[in-house]
Formats: sequence, structure tokens, C-alpha cells
Amino acid sequence: MRRLRGLAVWGAALTCGATLTAGAGAGAGAGAGAASAGTVRDPGAALRVGAAPEVGAAQETGVAEAAGSAGEADLSYHGSAVMAGGRVDVRLTPRNHGPADVADSTVRLRWSAPLAAGEQRLAAGCARTGRQEVVCRTGPLVADGVGEQIVMRVWLPGRPAEVTMAVDTVWGGGAVDRNRSNDRQTVLVLDTGDAYFF
Repeated sequence: MRRLRGLAVWGAALTCGATLTAGAGAGAGAGAGAASAGTVRDPGAALRVGAAPEVGAAQETGVAEAAGSAGEADLSYHGSAVMAGGRVDVRLTPRNHGPADVADSTVRLRWSAPLAAGEQRLAAGCARTGRQEVVCRTGPLVADGVGEQIVMRVWLPGRPAEVTMAVDTVWGGGAVDRNRSNDRQTVLVLDTGDAYFF
């Protein structure tokens, strides 16, 4: 009889232990689910996710503005050259076809023959930079406008019968010029006293 009572008590203890174990497991599972749900609903994470595209968009906008800050300007040069007895008179007018203004630019004139020794009669803002070339500042060039005319007189030794003069842009004021065909001119000038246009 006592043996039967002992078995009954032992069976009740096993049943109670199993029930407690199952309850603890269920509680742990519920806690894990709650933690998982709390992670998904974390407002900080939501703000971080939402803020990322805004930062990227701001960076892209800044890059685009920086790329377009220099602007585009189509520069060109037209004028004439007259040679007589080794003396060459040049008149050159810079033009900016836009769309952006140019604060200043530099144009180069280069002859196929060396310039005579000594000083040349150059316009203000011009300087001799080599045996055969002169560079000049154009000054400000507004979009769709012309700049001040550049006038100079240079001498060539030996009184050549002809000379080739090349004109091109050295510096465009930081603007992008996608049409380089009209700011690179070459003209053949004969020693006739006639004007040769470019």
C-alpha cells in the first residue's frame, strides 16, 4: 500500500515538472516574439531608413550644381591682318556666343615666322611669350556679346613675302567650350598691303 502511494506521488511530481517546463518554454517563445516585433517596430530604425535617401539626394544635387557652376561659353575670334614691308597690323575682335558669361579669357596669336627683336607695338593686356607668339587678355565677355577690339602691330625680320598667322584660345575663363572650330583660326597673309580676313 505504501509502495503504491509512493508511485502516485512520484507520478504527480513528474506531471508537475513537465507542466512547468512547457510553461517556461512558451513564455520564452512569447518573449522572443515580442523582442522580434519590437525590433521591426523600432522608430529609430525607421528614421534611419527614411533619412538615407534624403542624404544621398542632397549629395547628388550638390555634385550637379558643382559640375554646372563653370558654365558653357562658345568663344570665337574674327578680324583682319595686313602685311606691308615686314610690318603686320592685326585687328581682332573676340565674341562670346554664350550661354554663360566669361569674366576673362586669353587668346594667342602665332606667326609662322619669328618676330623681330625688340619691342612690338602691342595692345594693353598683351605680351610676347615666345619668338613667334603673343598672348592677349580679352577682358569680360558677356553672353551673346562682343569684347573690346584688340589692335597690334608687329614686325617680321627679312620682309617675308607671306606669313601664316594662327589664332586660338589659351584659356577660356574656366568655361567649357564644346565648339572649338570657331576659336581656332588660321589665315595666310601676303606682303601686299591688302587686308586678309579671318
